[in-house]
Amino acid sequence: MAAPSIPNLLSLRGSRGIRGHGRGRGGHHGPGRGAASHDSTIQGTDTDAAVSRLSAVELGYLEDPFAQYFVSPDAQITRRLPIINRGTFVRTSALDRLVDQFLRQHVFGESALAGGQIQENVHNAQIISLGAGTDTRAFRLFTSKGRKWNQGRDVPPYELWRNSIVYHEIDFPRIVEKKLATVRQTSSLKEALPDPNLEQADGSWKSCGRPPNGSEFWCHGLDLRDLSRETDLPRLDGLRTDIPTLLISECCLCYLETSEASNVIKFFKDRIPQLGIVLYEPVKPDDPFGKQMVSNLAARGIRMPTLEVYKEPKDQEDRLRAAGWEVCCAYTVEKAWEEFILQDDQQRVDSLEGLDEVEEWKLLAGHYVIAWAHPSWDMGMRWDDNDMKYY
Repeated sequence: MAAPSIPNLLSLRGSRGIRGHGRGRGGHHGPGRGAASHDSTIQGTDTDAAVSRLSAVELGYLEDPFAQYFVSPDAQITRRLPIINRGTFVRTSALDRLVDQFLRQHVFGESALAGGQIQENVHNAQIISLGAGTDTRAFRLFTSKGRKWNQGRDVPPYELWRNSIVYHEIDFPRIVEKKLATVRQTSSLKEALPDPNLEQADGSWKSCGRPPNGSEFWCHGLDLRDLSRETDLPRLDGLRTDIPTLLISECCLCYLETSEASNVIKFFKDRIPQLGIVLYEPVKPDDPFGKQMVSNLAARGIRMPTLEVYKEPKDQEDRLRAAGWEVCCAYTVEKAWEEFILQDDQQRVDSLEGLDEVEEWKLLAGHYVIAWAHPSWDMGMRWDDNDMKYY
């Protein structure tokens, strides 16, 4: 496809509307008003993510009862085109899959069990979501109605998840304050995260009543660049350094300068021996499609410094190895669709809207990568009958 015919991928929408109900990001340093304006622009990308998520939910790609609460209820927003909805489905499913694998080993694995049962009053695993914004993964995780583990046996969530997980989200103070307000105003969100309480002037809050399963939830109001400083580092209340931890950056670190992004990873890697990581970022900026993608971003005042350095999927693997992980893997979204989405799910997604833009899908899906690494867990991506799902 010639570059002039490539559409603006950040605004690919159909002609019909969806009902309405953004994920904040870090930015690069700059002086005064310009830096603040850039940060605001980056935070606005969360609106794109929230609308794309709701579009995928409304059309049946995903099950997420919480997505509606993070898009303005009076907004009439046109739905995304099929390739965007499919991309949102694969992106969400892939990250859910990796989170499932991590929890399956460290919450349900033999090392986490005592006599075949989850140990009470013991937190076995920790998740840290960078630039979480309006992400709903914690709500879905804490309210799941059933999971499969140990030869596919279903176990009620309270029994299975009691006191098992510490969950952190980090984002700009304005973003976490807005999320707190949304939780306080929405009964189903408060059921997932009861008694949300403001902890600090920077907007940081936590679920004081603990989620229904007894896990812990912390939401930190923080500019991620502060974690890249050499001195005067901020404190993250509730952070555990003694349990297996999964760090998630879903299109977040890509907005930081490369050195800052590396230092943020280093901040956690130096403190948590059993640290894993999952990244979702764009790649291939130098081919015609990638150049148009970069141009579309620039037109909105957005730059992704890591895209200029980690240009290919293999570069993302090398990046994680350089950060200290030995076993790393990176899949494009296209490869994830082809190799680990069950055939039944592929057929279900195909039946929802069909896909006329096959070439555009392959281009789009080939320009985003899911990279992951962890010192002690299975790196396979294929589903099997025992895999958990929390939607």
